[in-house]
Amino acid sequence: MGSELRKWVSDKLMSLLGYSQPTVVTYVLNLSKQASSAVDLTNQLVDMGMSSSDEIQVFAQEIFARVERMTTRPNLNSRKEDTRKKKFRRRVETHEDKDDDDVVKNVEDERRVRRRTAQEQDDNDNSESEEEEIIQDQREREELERHIRERDAAATRKLVEPKLTRKEEEEAIKRSDALACNDIATLRKLSRQEYLKKREQKKVEELKDEIEDEQYLFDKVKLTEVEQSQLRYKQKLYEQVKKRSEDTDVMGEYKMPDAYDVEGGVNQNKRFSVAKLRYRDPDAAEKMNFFSEQEAWEEHQIAKATLTFGSKNRNPRSEDYKFVFEDQIEFIKATVMDGVNVEQEPPIELREKSTATLAFEKLQEDRKILPIYPYRDDLFKAINDHQVLVIVGETGSGKTTQIPQYLHEAGYTKRGKIGCTQPRRVAAMSVAARVSDELGVKLGHEVGYSIRFEDCTSEKTILKYMTDGMLLREFVGEPDLASYSVIMLDEAHERTLSTDILFGLVKDIARFRPDLKLLISSATLDAEKFSDFFDCAPIFKIPGRRFPVDILYTIAPEADYLNAAVVTALQIHLTQPPGDGDILIFLTGQEEIGTAEEIIKHRIKGLGTKIPELIICPIYANLPTELQAKIFEPTPEGARKVVLATNIAETSLTIDGIKYVIDPGFSKIKSCNPRTGMESLMRPTLVPKVKGPAILRPGMFGRFLVAFRPISDQLWSLFVVALYRISSSAGRTGPGKCFRLYTAYNYMNDLEDNTVPEIQRTNLANVVLCLKNLGIINLVNFDFMDPPPAEAILKALELLFALGALNKLGELTKIGRRMAEFPLDPMLSKMIVASEKYKCSDEIISIAAMLSVGNSIFYRPKDKQVHADNARMNFHMGNVGDHIALLNVYNSWKETNFSTEWCYENYIQVRSLKRARDIRDQLEGLLERVEIELTSNINDLEAIKKSIASGFFPHSARLQKNGFYRTVKNPQTVYIHPRSGLAQGLPRWVVYHELVLTTKEYIRQVTELKPEWLVEIAPHYYQLKDVEDSCSKKMPRGSGRAS
Repeated sequence: MGSELRKWVSDKLMSLLGYSQPTVVTYVLNLSKQASSAVDLTNQLVDMGMSSSDEIQVFAQEIFARVERMTTRPNLNSRKEDTRKKKFRRRVETHEDKDDDDVVKNVEDERRVRRRTAQEQDDNDNSESEEEEIIQDQREREELERHIRERDAAATRKLVEPKLTRKEEEEAIKRSDALACNDIATLRKLSRQEYLKKREQKKVEELKDEIEDEQYLFDKVKLTEVEQSQLRYKQKLYEQVKKRSEDTDVMGEYKMPDAYDVEGGVNQNKRFSVAKLRYRDPDAAEKMNFFSEQEAWEEHQIAKATLTFGSKNRNPRSEDYKFVFEDQIEFIKATVMDGVNVEQEPPIELREKSTATLAFEKLQEDRKILPIYPYRDDLFKAINDHQVLVIVGETGSGKTTQIPQYLHEAGYTKRGKIGCTQPRRVAAMSVAARVSDELGVKLGHEVGYSIRFEDCTSEKTILKYMTDGMLLREFVGEPDLASYSVIMLDEAHERTLSTDILFGLVKDIARFRPDLKLLISSATLDAEKFSDFFDCAPIFKIPGRRFPVDILYTIAPEADYLNAAVVTALQIHLTQPPGDGDILIFLTGQEEIGTAEEIIKHRIKGLGTKIPELIICPIYANLPTELQAKIFEPTPEGARKVVLATNIAETSLTIDGIKYVIDPGFSKIKSCNPRTGMESLMRPTLVPKVKGPAILRPGMFGRFLVAFRPISDQLWSLFVVALYRISSSAGRTGPGKCFRLYTAYNYMNDLEDNTVPEIQRTNLANVVLCLKNLGIINLVNFDFMDPPPAEAILKALELLFALGALNKLGELTKIGRRMAEFPLDPMLSKMIVASEKYKCSDEIISIAAMLSVGNSIFYRPKDKQVHADNARMNFHMGNVGDHIALLNVYNSWKETNFSTEWCYENYIQVRSLKRARDIRDQLEGLLERVEIELTSNINDLEAIKKSIASGFFPHSARLQKNGFYRTVKNPQTVYIHPRSGLAQGLPRWVVYHELVLTTKEYIRQVTELKPEWLVEIAPHYYQLKDVEDSCSKKMPRGSGRAS
């Protein structure tokens, strides 16, 4: 009843005053309880500032009546209690069948009754206050969601503007006419003046040419009097104009420059650019080339050695030679993956015609020779007969680009859009561009794509390609996906976190929407699992490879897979003709791609200019769009292209011209222990791919890892784990070869058959937060294809509750709704949300961006390790901690105008800082979206540390007597990483970013904190006994500085 009354009072105040606050509602209720009558309450409301009107009087009477009814029960109870007391006194006075013991007992009973009644009233008040807090939080969360949707719609970059209505076009015409009458008149006047200047100059030149022509042509010809007078007139006119221009130039008066003053004006760009040079030395590239002097010396020596005398036409003794590698890798040919439908090569007439037809007609002809085309009618029949269909097609079969087009041609777009999800944004953009070309429409109209903060769609879009995350966001606003007639989950075999969540959601929708067609597309033959999950859905298989592929293995395992991949690529480039085909190398990430690119460039320079040109084309998710498009450009004649790619090129993209694929066998993977929260990272932080069904079908390349870990000075142990990669790029457009940098024995005997899904080996806090944001409450019974461990879900729920993202009922709070908007770990998100309280959000998003990059900020060259360590420790001056040091790095780089040379001087990875800058820009845009003001408080380090502790208070550790640290919650012994700035002077209490297992249990990115902060920030998580720390206890020498 209390919450209903407060809500009624709040609505009344809103209608009477135009505003309502919880404090005002409480104050009015207290006035009504203390007032003696409705008139007294009316007078008090008028004294408070309300206008004296009939509405105020009616409001006072109603609230007075309601409050009186609530207080009648206590009055009745008090009257009953008074009656009971009178009877008791009467019994005591008359001694009616009662002795002294009975009297004492009755007194104690009455006291117990009064105590229990008061306790029940307190419990009711507490429950009502908790209920009011939950309702208020839900109201604020709904309001925040509404604001987020409005801001999202306004901030999203619309690449295709919607078509204007007739009324809007008329208004635009009227607006343009008004601008033409007012604003454009001045511009027209200036344009006319400039035109007259140019016309005068042109006429003077024509007059000069006429005079010269007449003098030359009629030099010895007698002219008439009229002709002579005309010539004299032209000469005089030309002299007058020339004299006037000379007088104007000589005149020492000031000339007011106009909008088109180019002759007399001065270009200010060069003068102003001087102030921005600082670290932008135009010769910086030459200064950073450490081999320039050596190259000059080599050229000079080569010129001296090749200097010859005598006949120039004398034949050299040796016209050609072969390049020899000392570390050349030997391969053996093991198997040949036979091509499928090789005989379906297009006829000669069709190929000759395609060269003469237009590009659009060639695209249509290319569609007809794809492996999926002969199965088009069978595919239509299967989709019509079944609501859910599992489609298995090898990479290169055309399923991603052709199936949506086939459904559009069959009329499925009349009932709604066709949506196709991709696990990566690069694939969504490139596939949408390809389909728009094949349909002959502009990208963004009938065919579009949608990725985070970039919407290239319009009202006319009927084929929409998007990432998995964007479809999850659409579930929030449209839970039944009513605007879609077909949903196609492409690359389902990759089993990302978003894909596994989508499996459960679309399965539930398909059960109550029989008109929705659901297609699950996979590139593996292990499709029975998908079929069983979707209620025994039928499987439709499409062959993909049209050409055979030779599989080659190394004779012995390779210790340095990156160097082996580079050497193999150079071997292919030097031994095979340039136009024979391009090379594709699979690597693990952006950093490794950059390293391989530098090694290849360095080795190519060492080989000289005699070898053919080798074009290096990197491709990864964070690469700009214009650079990603370079891998699809045709290779110039006489050159070869080497593509350095992550697993984006496995299934999402088909690159024409690829004939050689190099498969090192490594992939980045992370495994989290939910019990301790520790992430297990081997060195290197990679695990190999598993075999999968590569033996059963062509096109799937198995991979493995050999990693060495030191056990003692003499012993080494071999560590082999397994995952798989589908790398069928060779063989899509022609015969190819696959070079596997591991032995056939390891492939056949050491690889596992399948990999563990990502949802079963990672921290589920982000997954739980995403599901809660979608409105899914019962997580344990959510329909996962591979359910994660229950312990991992419970740990994630406990963490989110501790962070304040969930309330006691397991519902999302306003803080949790804000955290769900950030594409970060929940702890980082809570750190950003808490920065609003401490007024340091500008610094916190910089720290969050630097932490998101990982441990690739600093680098240590082998020959300059001391200099690199000194440069790194300069950012830790004052023992401020690793988080503040990262902030110092970013701010210093920002002060140098994001200089590349400054990064070289301080041994910092410039690519990592550029990525951190991009992440920070994105986080800055999200702050406005979740209504957090961007404030700076750089001088208050305590506020910054408290914000960090607000997000990472579960990651706290205390120094022990033995010099090691022990975590406060889930106690275990840990060690500060040697690269940390606090590794030398160990503080008594620390908070850390992550706990990883390499050679030891190391805590990374550590910052000192005071123990009382933990109780202040998280009183629900820590008690005073947890943070008790006696300073009198003896600590190791040089350790345990006072906080």
